[in-house]
Amino acid sequence: MELTFLLLILLIFYTYIGYGGLVFLLVKLRSKGNFSYHNQHLPSVSLIIPYYNEKAGLKSKIENTLQLDYPDDKLEVIFISDGSDDGSENFLKGNRSIKSILIPKRGGKFVAMKKAVMLSSGSILVFSDANTLLNQLAIKELVLPFQDRKVGAVTGEKRIITLKSDGATSKGEGVYWKYESFLKRFDSYFNTLVGGDGGLMSYRRELFEHLPDDTILDDFMLSMRVAENGYLVKYAPKAEAQEYSSSSINEEIKRKIRIAAGGWQSIFRLSKAINPFHDFRLFFQYISHRVLRWAVCPLLLPIIFLLNHLLVVNTENILWTVFLVVQYLFYTLALLGFWAKNKAIPIVGFFIPYYFSVMNYCAIHGFFRWIVGGQAVTWQRAERANEKG
Repeated sequence: MELTFLLLILLIFYTYIGYGGLVFLLVKLRSKGNFSYHNQHLPSVSLIIPYYNEKAGLKSKIENTLQLDYPDDKLEVIFISDGSDDGSENFLKGNRSIKSILIPKRGGKFVAMKKAVMLSSGSILVFSDANTLLNQLAIKELVLPFQDRKVGAVTGEKRIITLKSDGATSKGEGVYWKYESFLKRFDSYFNTLVGGDGGLMSYRRELFEHLPDDTILDDFMLSMRVAENGYLVKYAPKAEAQEYSSSSINEEIKRKIRIAAGGWQSIFRLSKAINPFHDFRLFFQYISHRVLRWAVCPLLLPIIFLLNHLLVVNTENILWTVFLVVQYLFYTLALLGFWAKNKAIPIVGFFIPYYFSVMNYCAIHGFFRWIVGGQAVTWQRAERANEKG
């Protein structure tokens, strides 16, 4: 029992901290650190923005899109509404530089994406969410890695905007995405990304795969299919997609549960990525960065907590008592974070135990939702912190 407990602790440490350190070390030992690309002929791009009931933020997204620095004759902009009924499409009327498509009946984000792809013409397909704002050079930076024919997809950097008035939920989300950006950067340097973010994601047209309509995590599945087929998924940190954090813990939980359910769905559909004999480096990254975090560690945390109690009761080793005290302190901080979830706390790191606990709760909840088939494919618009009335 003691050895089992220690191995489980090491697995938790490896998943959340150790893997990042290991891939950082592997990159530094192997490379000279030159990962830059040079400007070349710019390809034709179709920028596709699917949306549903985005009346509150669509005007800002349109203005932001029209300010992008990319040749007009090579940039096709498509906004596609997945059954919106709030009149948000009215913002697009009369704008000749934007192609507006309306789908009267909701079918889900990926159904809208596939429809837009069929009506697009660019050699590079770029997808962006309606609640994200891009920097002016985002598209130029995003297409640079496609100079390498081995690159099949490229994602930008997601940045969470936090306000001084934000509580533990919003600040925890900001810290999480900073760490994710670090992992993506070094995953890309080491080999390939294992997943992309729909806020700013791009693919070679010929590699865009028409997945089943019930796909929950379209951005993740599409990018993983690219990697499974032997192409690289790269990271363009200078292509920025900014969005505000969730307005409340309820909004964040709703989003995380959907991601977790989609993660479980993906595990059972990505047969090549989970096969070490197909591509061992992809397997190593996928298991370390995704499967352990989504499917294994959340289920292990309560087991570790219970095992620790049994060790303290049945042995006299002070080490187990220290571990248990540390766990109680950690979860006490998480409870304090729950109390302060809507309060602005200036103490750095106070919100980390809380956000960590919320993420793992959502992963377990998402597992059961996936098991019973209770996760809808259609998405609900999440209110952001800057929209709180």
